[in-house]
Amino acid sequence: MDPTGSRSPRGEAKALSNQAHEPSQTRATQEGRPFYCPRRDDWTALRRFLILGSDGGSYYASEFRLTREAADAVERCISGDGPRTVAEIVALCHDGRAPKREPALFALALAASIGDEPTRQVALDALPEVARSSVDLFEFVAFVEEFRGWGRALRRAVGAWYATRPVDALAYQAVKHRARPDRTHRDLLRLSHPGEQVSARNPTQPVSEEHRRLFEWIVRGGETDGLPRIVQGFAAAQTAPEPRDSAALVGEYGLPPEALRDEHLESDEVWAALLREMPVTAIVRQLAALTEAGVLTAGSPATAEVVAALGNAERVRRARIHPLALLAALRGNRPPAPQVRDALDAAFYAAFENVEPTGRRTLVTLDVSGSMEIGQVAGVPGLTPRDAAAALALIAVSREPDCRIAGFYASDEGFSAPGDGRFAGSGDGLTPLPIVAGQRLEEAVAAISGLPFGGTDCALPMLWAAQTGAEIDTFIVYTDSEPTTGVLSPAQALADYRRASGIDARLIVVGMVSGGLQVADPADQRMLDVVGFDAATPQLVADFSRGAL
Repeated sequence: MDPTGSRSPRGEAKALSNQAHEPSQTRATQEGRPFYCPRRDDWTALRRFLILGSDGGSYYASEFRLTREAADAVERCISGDGPRTVAEIVALCHDGRAPKREPALFALALAASIGDEPTRQVALDALPEVARSSVDLFEFVAFVEEFRGWGRALRRAVGAWYATRPVDALAYQAVKHRARPDRTHRDLLRLSHPGEQVSARNPTQPVSEEHRRLFEWIVRGGETDGLPRIVQGFAAAQTAPEPRDSAALVGEYGLPPEALRDEHLESDEVWAALLREMPVTAIVRQLAALTEAGVLTAGSPATAEVVAALGNAERVRRARIHPLALLAALRGNRPPAPQVRDALDAAFYAAFENVEPTGRRTLVTLDVSGSMEIGQVAGVPGLTPRDAAAALALIAVSREPDCRIAGFYASDEGFSAPGDGRFAGSGDGLTPLPIVAGQRLEEAVAAISGLPFGGTDCALPMLWAAQTGAEIDTFIVYTDSEPTTGVLSPAQALADYRRASGIDARLIVVGMVSGGLQVADPADQRMLDVVGFDAATPQLVADFSRGAL
């Protein structure tokens, strides 16, 4: 739909008024209306930190170092009620609402380090629930070592992490995630001595003999008789003479790629065996490596497995993979074989059904400036901000029952911002875009290409909605970098719209290649800045829109 709610690209575009908006007039109409500007407390800030990685209003898609300075609210919550803080961390991890686990691991490490004794104990007891994989465990240890040394309680907690895992699951972790750059399972087992302890949660339950044998093998190596089958398969794979032997072991023992010899991962036969049971999400992640290794050639067994997986619409739906992940794989610098490209293209549209509608009345506004056609998002060569924005708009209009799409440019059919335009030959404004459900991506990209762009003033969506009386629950802006500033700040425009409409509206601004974005008011829990772009961003935007964050 366009911003007027019409399915026709231009049908009722005149509803985007050309009249200049006067903020004083809007304020005058707001007398007596409820005013919504939800303010945060420390517990709200804690939840934001656990979900976003910062206690303000920004999610950083790129690498962002977590520091105590960025976690002031976490420290205050730990000081005020440490056990409740730990309970919040555990609950959020169980809900699976955070796009990244690092903030929760950081907060748990902080609670295990600076809290009072009951808090530290509760935090360490919660380690097996928060650190689900050995990658999480390594991350937690790295964080906790920034705050404290290795005392008895920490040793016992790490030992309990190993002792409470089912032995087969622990063996899989030991084979798949053998080490991080600065630590290994062997290091942690030597520090924690889980074989000499009992479970922290079940003090009367000794460590099983199966666990003891596995710990001994991880630390010292040796014979694998009596150990879980995956360990036996790993040991055999490390001495497999030929790729065909590794391929056979994959089928027999269910080995992951990390369990095989590096040189055998260049074999088409080995990858065909690995791909046969690999989840679709994992296949998509491996496509770049497979292409680089030269195994995705026309007619090869590995290519046939990839095409079969991507061409199975039910398998794609079961994987819950987002269409943007498939588009990112499709637009890489070294695209895979033609058959794989065709399968990725079909899977992109099939995956639309994986996107759960938010049910919110949504206005998606797109930066249509020339800079959107250059650069890349999510570190994927070939995926430009323009392509990603067009895809997200197409997905939104295809899945949301009430969604309108507009671009930041002024036209006779659009809404003009107050004052003079800041770009030669065009004023600042908002104009409907002909992006509708059922289009191909190429058509959506064409709809936002070659337009007379204006400034990406993030107040414009709210100004238009206030001027026209449109009922909008969520305003979303997709741009490449720092937006422009108009006569009214986005925060004030959103507050004015809430007051005028009585709708507790939200604003999300995504700067796809931005190194810094400061649109959201950190005190307003209904505003969000997304700095950069990654595979978790679309789901984060949807969850924030529906109020789940």
